[in-house]
Amino acid sequence: MPDTALFMLVLIVIIGLIFDFINGFHDTANAIATSVATRVLKPGTAVLMAAVLNVVGALTGTAVASTIGKGIVPPGVGTQLLVIAALLAAIIWDLITWRFGIPSSSSHALIFSIVGAGVAAAGWQSIEFGGISKTLQGLVFSPLLGFVGALLVMLLLLWLFARMRPQLVTRIFGRLQILSAAWVAFSHGGNDAQKTMGIITMALASYYGWTGSQWSVPLWVILAAATSMGLGTCIGGWRVVKTVGLKVVELRPINGFAVETAAAAIIEIASRLGIPVSTTHVLSSAIMGVGATRRLSAVRWGVAGSIVIAWVVTLPVCIFLGWAIYFLLHALTGMR
Repeated sequence: MPDTALFMLVLIVIIGLIFDFINGFHDTANAIATSVATRVLKPGTAVLMAAVLNVVGALTGTAVASTIGKGIVPPGVGTQLLVIAALLAAIIWDLITWRFGIPSSSSHALIFSIVGAGVAAAGWQSIEFGGISKTLQGLVFSPLLGFVGALLVMLLLLWLFARMRPQLVTRIFGRLQILSAAWVAFSHGGNDAQKTMGIITMALASYYGWTGSQWSVPLWVILAAATSMGLGTCIGGWRVVKTVGLKVVELRPINGFAVETAAAAIIEIASRLGIPVSTTHVLSSAIMGVGATRRLSAVRWGVAGSIVIAWVVTLPVCIFLGWAIYFLLHALTGMR
């Protein structure tokens, strides 16, 4: 039995890092789409920058990891079988959405896969609705803040630089956008990589019996998750880059700067508060907010609508996948 438990733990670490790797290439668009769309950075340069800063950002805290690891289901419920079921469900949904170029949320895929597996393992009473509430607040408010924040930043920039020649404005913000893109990559690593840290630590807590103050994210988990996400980012999710960066609204460097500055600020604040948010949600909404400063018709609402539908569908689909995969694994192995 101890050998089986150790095998399961090693398997979870491997699957978790695979999820983080997939998250990296699935969410490459979040950090680089706008800078590529405005031609401020070449795709290869943008990907390399995003990969490095994703790793650096992932080393800056564990508040979100705590929400994922013990805020959705309590440590006693978070068994190794539950963790494997949740990871497999999230990976399946990530690959489906990546295949069709849909910028869905890897974060919410993982969280609601945990919910589904938790319900299968111990019923709805096992779910920590405080953690779910925090997640849903991030789900609802972060896109709204992204839209409004980018719109306000863009209006302020238009007012400040109204009398300046367009060529000079483009030159200035072509340089500033490199900094804003770097901030997005940093904040993305700081929020998204922590989800994998949290779920691996959930498995470690199950194996070692950690409770209360014993529950903490080991340094090797932080480094492994950060590295895995960075490697995934190097691969790049070009289908999603095309959707987010090029299909929603046409961008110039000043637009890209407004999008990235507003989005990075929101993601960074959420990370410090332990709120798991979707960088995809925030960036996509910020792009629409900037587009709305020109005129409502500047935003391609058909594409935006399909993105919103993907967000909404992720929740029930991943709850079902987590629930179904847990039941299947339980039936095959007899484990809980």
